[in-house]
Amino acid sequence: MTWWQWVLVGAAGAIGAPLRYVVDTLVGDRVDSMFPMGTLVVNVSGSFALGLISGLVLFDGLGSGPNVVLGSGVVGAYTTFSTWTFETMALVGEGEIALAVRNIGVSAVLGAAAAAAGLALAGV
Repeated sequence: MTWWQWVLVGAAGAIGAPLRYVVDTLVGDRVDSMFPMGTLVVNVSGSFALGLISGLVLFDGLGSGPNVVLGSGVVGAYTTFSTWTFETMALVGEGEIALAVRNIGVSAVLGAAAAAAGLALAGV
């Protein structure tokens, strides 16, 4: 990667991280549940976006520069494995084992489905 790609990835991350906060907060303000819906929405929508970007690379010739900036920068900063893990372990710590297991399963299934949908959409 060139120095300017590093700068662009950092700038793109500066877009993705606040966007994650906004989406998580908007969802959390509207859903009154112990289940971490905000993080789920962020990670599933990010999976869709990364699937779409990957599909554009594979099927439509999107170059490596935009792929790195959008995929690693925006989507990488937008999605959050660490928060998902923390929230899952917090549910376990609170004795909400069923919710923790549901969070793991739903996140994995919906994330994979969203990524596949994005990939398929790009291939149309």
